[in-house]
Amino acid sequence: MTELAEAKTPDSAKEASKNENVLSVGYFQLYRFATWKDRVMMVLGTLCAVIHGSATPLALLVYSMLTDTFVAYELEVQALRDPNKECNNNTVYWINGSVYESDENLTVSCGVDIETEMTMFAYYYVGIGVAVFILAYFQIALWVSAAARQTQRIRKAYFRKVMQMEIGWFDCCSVGELNTRLADDISKINNAIADQVSIFAEKISTFVFGFMVGFIAGWKLTLVVIAISPLIGLAAGLMAMAVSRLTGQTMRAYGKAGAVADEVLSAIRTVAAFGGEDKEVERYDKNLLDAQTSGVKKGSIIGVFQGCLWCIIFLAYALAFWYGSKLVLDTKELTPGGLMQVFFGVLLGAMNLGQASPCLEAFASGRAAAKAIFETIDREPEINCFSEEGHTLDRVKGDIEFRNVTFFYPSRPDVKILNDLSTEIKAGETTAFVGPSGSGKSTAIQLIQRFYDPQEGMVTLDGHDIRTLNVQWLRSLIGIVEQEPVLFATTIAENIRFGRSGVTMEEIIQASKEANAYNFIMDLPQQFDTLVGEGGGQMSGGQKQRIAIARALVRNPKILLLDMATSALDNESEAVVQNALDSVRIGRTTISIAHRLSTIRNADILIGFEHGQAVERGTHSELLDKKAVYFTLVTLQNQDLSQTTNGKEKEDDADQHTKPAAVARILKYNKPEWPYLVLGSLGAGFNGLVSPIYAILFSQILGTFGIADLNEQRRQINSICILFCIVAAVSFFSQFLQGYAFAKSGELLTRRLRKVAFQAMLRQEIGWFDDPKNSPGVLTTRLATDASVVQKAAGSQIGAIVDCLTNVVASIIIAFYFSWKLAFVIMVFLPFIVLSGLFQTNILTGFAKTDDEAMEAAGQISSEALTNIRTIAGLAKEESFVQSYEEKLELPYKSDKKKAKIYGLCFGFAKCVFYMAYAASFRYGGHLVSSEGLHFMMVFRVISAIIVCGNAMGRAFSFTSDYAKAKTAAAHFFTLLDRPPQISISQADGEKWENFQGEIEFRGCKFTYPTRPDVQVLKGLVVSVKPGQTLAFVGSSGCGKSTSVQLLQRFYDPDEGQVLIDGRPSDKVNVPFLRSQIGIVSQEPVLFDCSIAENIQYGDNTRTVSMTEIVEAAKKAHLHDFVMKLPNAYETQVGAQGSQLSRGQKQRIAIARAIVRNPKILLLDEATSALDTESEKTVQSALDEARKGRTCIIIAHRLSTVQTADIIATMSDGSVIEQGTHESLMAQRGAYYKLVTTGAPIS
Repeated sequence: MTELAEAKTPDSAKEASKNENVLSVGYFQLYRFATWKDRVMMVLGTLCAVIHGSATPLALLVYSMLTDTFVAYELEVQALRDPNKECNNNTVYWINGSVYESDENLTVSCGVDIETEMTMFAYYYVGIGVAVFILAYFQIALWVSAAARQTQRIRKAYFRKVMQMEIGWFDCCSVGELNTRLADDISKINNAIADQVSIFAEKISTFVFGFMVGFIAGWKLTLVVIAISPLIGLAAGLMAMAVSRLTGQTMRAYGKAGAVADEVLSAIRTVAAFGGEDKEVERYDKNLLDAQTSGVKKGSIIGVFQGCLWCIIFLAYALAFWYGSKLVLDTKELTPGGLMQVFFGVLLGAMNLGQASPCLEAFASGRAAAKAIFETIDREPEINCFSEEGHTLDRVKGDIEFRNVTFFYPSRPDVKILNDLSTEIKAGETTAFVGPSGSGKSTAIQLIQRFYDPQEGMVTLDGHDIRTLNVQWLRSLIGIVEQEPVLFATTIAENIRFGRSGVTMEEIIQASKEANAYNFIMDLPQQFDTLVGEGGGQMSGGQKQRIAIARALVRNPKILLLDMATSALDNESEAVVQNALDSVRIGRTTISIAHRLSTIRNADILIGFEHGQAVERGTHSELLDKKAVYFTLVTLQNQDLSQTTNGKEKEDDADQHTKPAAVARILKYNKPEWPYLVLGSLGAGFNGLVSPIYAILFSQILGTFGIADLNEQRRQINSICILFCIVAAVSFFSQFLQGYAFAKSGELLTRRLRKVAFQAMLRQEIGWFDDPKNSPGVLTTRLATDASVVQKAAGSQIGAIVDCLTNVVASIIIAFYFSWKLAFVIMVFLPFIVLSGLFQTNILTGFAKTDDEAMEAAGQISSEALTNIRTIAGLAKEESFVQSYEEKLELPYKSDKKKAKIYGLCFGFAKCVFYMAYAASFRYGGHLVSSEGLHFMMVFRVISAIIVCGNAMGRAFSFTSDYAKAKTAAAHFFTLLDRPPQISISQADGEKWENFQGEIEFRGCKFTYPTRPDVQVLKGLVVSVKPGQTLAFVGSSGCGKSTSVQLLQRFYDPDEGQVLIDGRPSDKVNVPFLRSQIGIVSQEPVLFDCSIAENIQYGDNTRTVSMTEIVEAAKKAHLHDFVMKLPNAYETQVGAQGSQLSRGQKQRIAIARAIVRNPKILLLDEATSALDTESEKTVQSALDEARKGRTCIIIAHRLSTVQTADIIATMSDGSVIEQGTHESLMAQRGAYYKLVTTGAPIS
């Protein structure tokens, strides 16, 4: 192994270490938060660990003496069986007085008082046990409490620094990621500096002392045993390499399948529209096949190497015992006890070296986790809200000016939001920002709050650049009321108090009166002490808004910012809130943004925004005369019919608590693989017998040393060594069998589960995918992880359990068969040994994980703070959140310190129980040997059998956590399978008919998206179109045009009203049949990562589309000539999401795809809006061609494209306000007329 390692080129090693350093921090840097007290605790803890590590090798010395005593006693018993011999002065004499000599002409000693000797050895063991208990306790308690102290400091430092960061930093980090860092990553650091360190020191110490004990007893045998160990290391190393290579292959193959799943789920609307569900499942499954193959390979290779490992180990036993017995019998260099001492010393050392490696893993993951944490702690925020710097003004008038401000968000540096914006806002006036969404209005407000600094230009307050003013002071002048006000999970009074620290109850009441909130608060049972719920969830929209206004007013702000403060409300609440706002604006500099222009007519000055610039400025009437941005907005809104929204109650998530699924149901999916499961279990069964067989053979060897006849001794030892070799060979095959069979059945199961789950996902209605819980990312991860977790319980896990069970049963039978009395005595200790084994397995995975419960309260504060960071920054309340977070950390910190002690006690107990068991069993064994004539070999046999059994039981219990995880994962999985989709896409449901005409009618359709139940999108849509006619929807964005098209495709069903197709209600029509009659070309067409031909073929997934049809469709779509110019023509790959093509080319492929379907209904959703004039002409003529003889619905933003339509329906706010042909609408002189004559943009 070492030669291999050194053979690496120095350059590559340097490279690797350099990369390693970039990704993680140095190990000792993890202790940068340690005080001198922590350091003392850690040094003492390490010292205890090192002494503790030497205990087991020390116990070996006792074991060695004990063995020799037993052997001597056995030889004496055999010699004195002859009635002609007697024991005199500790030597055996013949009765006639001459000294008895053995075959080798040596005198035989006698007079061993086995009971007294064993009592003494028992005291030794008890002594070592007590020492171990004390050392182990301190080793753990000191390290874990030192780590708890440091972890708490890291948490505080990290949270404080995060709360100082500028808002731009939060745009680039997701809240989820920051919460994970606070929870998981800091726990990982804790793991790397807690108990694992002391355990590492202890294991290394045992390794060193174990080898020392070996060398002291007999250096020749020690060297022979050491010479074999590199083979074991080599096998283990090769196995690790092969496994990681194959794991890489499996991951890549699954990565491909995952990419398919992600692509399909992200483009689910396109897949559904073209009925491609089955095709996609097949494509996904094809990629899963590769993953399955490499998974089976991996299992077989693990089997082979495991087999090799066991084979080498047993051959090593054979060699060591054979050579060792030569040293005992022929050269007399070793005693039998010395042989045991060498053998176990080296074995112990090697094992402990192996067990130290999981600790290294914990250290590595701690270093990696610390990287992001420490980087944040060391980062200086660009706008530091805690800093004392910057000056404050004595008098504030409130004049605000933007001077040539250019700005883009740090998270989207390629999109300019403000482009050389210059405008001023006079003190004491109400200024309104108007303009289409995305024109930079809200951004301008955030710059006034100094959430961001502009990239060029400056924002001034009373002529001072706001970057020179103190941040906290500046924000204390500003009151802000947003569209979606954020309330914190506390009482109403506390929420208002967030506006300014130290306000009296009188001021709170006064502010609530000004905000029109006082009356509704007093009507509540607890009045101002009413809890508003998480995020204000217990309050209605209007109530939340008024509390937010009161919070802004209690600050007595010089500047009031109203960002769409009434847009989310119904008419009634809006009027109330609007009155409150109108009264408080007086005498303050107020900036208002609103989408409902009726609310800002009475502003002193209106500033029109477009593309990040202030393009117009003036009063309401002045701007109407200009016929520009403002005029367009007003025209569209005036036609609006006022309709109230009806809110729906949110449904509770039933999905939160999934019950663990029944195992039987998981195994049903594994039914076809039963032959593999049976074969694997046979292999596992034999592997379970290996350890009990070892216990028999090992004690048998000790027994041979008690035979007086040397030749008989040699003959027996040789035959035992041959048996070891046979066990080695068989165990090679059985390990391979277990590995291969379970890998095969497990991989087949995983593939089957993934396919079924993916099918189930694609079966769901579109509304299900709108829920953030079912976003493509989440679903892809679920596909990846759930199935493999389930496989763990069903696959290799079954093998491991069979292995443990046979082991336990065989061991117990052996123990009771050879000496039931001794077996009973040791059985008393068995529960403790099992517990201790369980504990050992858990220790290796790091027991000292922080209590989740205790961290929960702090987690709630941090998550609330990070989610609502903008509101907190606006209120300048960061410090108070930091303080309450630090208070909440006290509890987990105390529980951690308490746990350190409990954990230390458990650890000490787990370690000392073995010594106590040895003390009791050897003492009682000695009694049985002397008084009942039990052969000493049986004492060793029974004790080793029970210990083997205890270890196996401990191992068996450690599987329970995997098993529980698998049950939960399976439950997720079955929840998905059992969920009936609300819109079935099965071929069997709903009616189909022969001559499909394509007549469509919307009758009073009302609709709300399931994920936004409080916003009604369609409010009684009524419009119809005859077969072969073209209907065009025009109207501002968000008025429900695209939604109506999605109702027609049955992506959703209306809440009220009906969509009729050929006079039949859409919810009675067979969905695949309906969708097969519809072709769609959308604004941003989704293409799949395959060739142009395959993308066009996707238009009809019910059959294989021939090449002639593809070319025919491409010609109609004006696409053919362009494709033929490409080197690979129709076989050209379009790249992920069609990234290799221009927008016009993508549009034309989408049109060809729709034409291939030969649909009766064609939907064009802003099909040309994203194109330049040149491409638009080409695409438009292609569309005009495609429309012939089909019912067509067009959604367009450019009026020129809709003038030829048979019916034009102008939509506003979810209903049609006028409809007719171009000529009739122009004659009506309504909204459509105004839009056409002024040339104003529609949206």
